[in-house]
Amino acid sequence: MRYLLSMISVWIGFSGVSFAESYMIDPSHTEVGFTVTHMVISDVRGQFNSFSGSFDFDSKNGKLEKVEAKIETSSIDTNEEKRDKHLRSADFFDVEKFPQMIFKSDKVEYQNAKPTKIHGTLTLHGKTNPVVLEVHHRGPIQDPWGMTRIGFEAKTQIKRKDYDMTWNKQMDKGGLVVGEEVEIQIRGEATAKK
Repeated sequence: MRYLLSMISVWIGFSGVSFAESYMIDPSHTEVGFTVTHMVISDVRGQFNSFSGSFDFDSKNGKLEKVEAKIETSSIDTNEEKRDKHLRSADFFDVEKFPQMIFKSDKVEYQNAKPTKIHGTLTLHGKTNPVVLEVHHRGPIQDPWGMTRIGFEAKTQIKRKDYDMTWNKQMDKGGLVVGEEVEIQIRGEATAKK
């Protein structure tokens, strides 16, 4: 009887163990982009070329946790050097003073045992605010080199003024040069740590 109780206790303890694997974002297969309205009539798209990130994921039950990402603000790239120089200045990202933007998760929502929303905080330009990432993932799969790999997409919207990034100019016929809302899109892959 004692042996049976002992085995049940071990099984209960074992069933609560997480089988999550730790993943690292693969920068060679990932894009961190953004879109913002320009002069009311069009959108400007850009990206950040230097970033890192990680998360824990249990493919057996779909549990996602410990999502973190760091983006180097000086790596901003809108395919226009003069504009990028302005964006790196104190009018916008002030990259000398604030070299990184950092996301950290604190809660994940699920639907049909799949993560759909990641709640967390985004620290940017010296300010930290709550954000929610809408997420979709595919995988995991084994690639031809024996790596476990997941594909993912995530997006959110932020307001520039929430991060004290308020530079703008009023146009003659109304409207602002730079939109107040910015959409952030992340698409890519991550590999499990060996």
